[in-house]
Amino acid sequence: MLDGLDPEQREVATCLHGPVCVLAGAGTGKTRAITHRIAYGVRAGILQPTSVLAVTFTNRAAGEMRGRLRQLGAHGVQARTFHSAALRQLQYFWPKVIGGAMPRLVDRKIQLVADAAAACRIRLDRGELWDVTAEIEWSKVTQTVPADYALAAAKAGRETPRDPAETAQLYSVYEDLKRDRSVIDFEDVLLLTVAILQDRHDVAEQVRAQYQHFVVDEYQDVSPLQQRLLELWLGERDNLCVVGDASQTIYSFTGATPDHLLDFRTRHPGATVVKLVRDYRSTPQVVRLANGLLAQARGRAADHRLELVSQRAPGPEPVYAEYPDEPAEAEGTARRVQELIASGVPASEIAVLFRTNSQSETYEQALADVGVPYQLRGAERFFDRPEVRKAGVALRGAARFGGNDSLLDDAVDLPSQVRAVLSGEGWTPQPPAGSGAVRERWESLAALVHLAQDFAAARPGATLSDLVAELDERATAQHAPTVQGVTLASLHSAKGLEWDAVFLVGVAEGMIPITYARTDEQVEEERRLLYVGVTRAREQLYVSWSLSRSPGGRPNRRPSRFLDGLRPGSAGVAGRAALGASGGIERGFTAAAGAVGKPVPPRTRRTPARCRICGRALTDGGELKLMRCEDCPSDMDEGLYERLREWRAEQAGRSGQPAFCVFTDKTLMAIAESVPDDERELARIPGVGMRKLRRYGADVLAICAGQEPGAEEDGN
Repeated sequence: MLDGLDPEQREVATCLHGPVCVLAGAGTGKTRAITHRIAYGVRAGILQPTSVLAVTFTNRAAGEMRGRLRQLGAHGVQARTFHSAALRQLQYFWPKVIGGAMPRLVDRKIQLVADAAAACRIRLDRGELWDVTAEIEWSKVTQTVPADYALAAAKAGRETPRDPAETAQLYSVYEDLKRDRSVIDFEDVLLLTVAILQDRHDVAEQVRAQYQHFVVDEYQDVSPLQQRLLELWLGERDNLCVVGDASQTIYSFTGATPDHLLDFRTRHPGATVVKLVRDYRSTPQVVRLANGLLAQARGRAADHRLELVSQRAPGPEPVYAEYPDEPAEAEGTARRVQELIASGVPASEIAVLFRTNSQSETYEQALADVGVPYQLRGAERFFDRPEVRKAGVALRGAARFGGNDSLLDDAVDLPSQVRAVLSGEGWTPQPPAGSGAVRERWESLAALVHLAQDFAAARPGATLSDLVAELDERATAQHAPTVQGVTLASLHSAKGLEWDAVFLVGVAEGMIPITYARTDEQVEEERRLLYVGVTRAREQLYVSWSLSRSPGGRPNRRPSRFLDGLRPGSAGVAGRAALGASGGIERGFTAAAGAVGKPVPPRTRRTPARCRICGRALTDGGELKLMRCEDCPSDMDEGLYERLREWRAEQAGRSGQPAFCVFTDKTLMAIAESVPDDERELARIPGVGMRKLRRYGADVLAICAGQEPGAEEDGN
């Protein structure tokens, strides 16, 4: 059980009594250490499996922990999130303590907040609705009642979305509406469990008799409410092991605080403290940059930073790239991703990480333009997607009545059966063209097909019923399958994940740190957020920024201050020491700048791109491609557009690739609206690019001129 653990991990695994605090840096094998600790205790007879409760913060992390414990033979150990553990206890004790049926749990509270605003006659736009909802959640996890909200928000230095008194009123009415409708929210699950354990000594003792030993992962993310629940679970005992890293505290806006981790030794003077600093995830080059970021940090978390030591062989230096504008940055990133995939890096081992979800669309379009599949992380949960739910129903029906299903007659193995069933739900061997909802639905179904293949490989002879049971278990744990595509995710939603290659995009002042990070504490949290992004990379790391938002915009942006002294050419000795002999900053390339390979020339101040119909400044990626507002009337030649689509379908068929890999619909629309006369005009259209100009330019120009396209290009 202890084989393969390093000395520090072994100390964690064998320290089974009393309070234990594990300070674990990114990539240091903390999950391995704590699961081996539990399994070692069970195998040694020191821990009873059913008396152990391991809690973490995401369903994915809890599912991973359960899987590892099963592999290690520690069956019966409970591994749950704080919310799921509390909900289980609340459901069990409600009839005894309260009586009657437990109120319905609402998944999304935003509609209730909207109803509260309507009752108060307060107009909230969609963004304000989300902001007020976040304030209510923060208030509840910090145990702040509506009457105390204004004072508590001011003391915490929060940027309130509305007048604090108004937000407090909305919060109060929101609570009234919940009571009137007999519903509770996720924060209520914790609050009610805490209240029952505080008020009913007999219930608290029953819980404590059940659970004798506690393990808490990601302890730096504990909120005051979760800490209170943990204390009630423990009672007067100290059989507690906590694991965390103050340098990865990035959720303070939700009420999380590293204080409980940093004060652990004060609350438990006899605690055993173990530091894990051997980084098994990232190369020395990536680790050097991560350490350099934290070396410049300030504040209490920085005082307890861990200096990581890479255990991997050397790899490439981080690559830094500067682009003239955001679309150019997205196109440059997409080309880099395409090159990595061509070199043998699986698409699922590549991630593009950004600060805000609003940055996603530009990168979705850029990846679609070069034919790279992708998945969005942090969007709707996988098993909650309508197409996944329908697919589950179809698979369950086929498993039950498969003998009478003509679809399955010729499908002899499990993956073939799944493909046959899902073909009726919209799955096809080749992905559809485009980058919208149709493509996302296909990616979801394709993920189920790949899961069936992996499941069949791991369990030869498995039946469709076995797969359905696996899907049910995964849905309960929200353990989604891996989608075979590049991951697009915000830095916050990337926490806990890792990839071979990571692109950190938009690393500029105003984005990282974000504009509204004004206090020293807020700025330092932004630094930690970038640190989390850097430490997601195993081998290759790309850091980029753009000088303006849109083509032709004023180039007044500068790289993030967090890179000062670390990137080539920036001030500070730390930069030269951190980067060694790595090259300088790469300059982005765009079709508009001329042939690929020529650096972007020195920039002069230019006017922003404007709609060619109404004159409004354009910022949206799709509008920039069409050079007009989405709502402005189109002067597209419909006949030309249809001829281009027919030609595109023929090209895709010949090359065996999806149609959108030739040109996206938006690019074809832009061509049909501008009707270019020569290569220069065609090259100006976003989405064409020099590679596609060389390959398809002659055909496209011939079609625009009303002629038949020539012979197929060889693509070289």
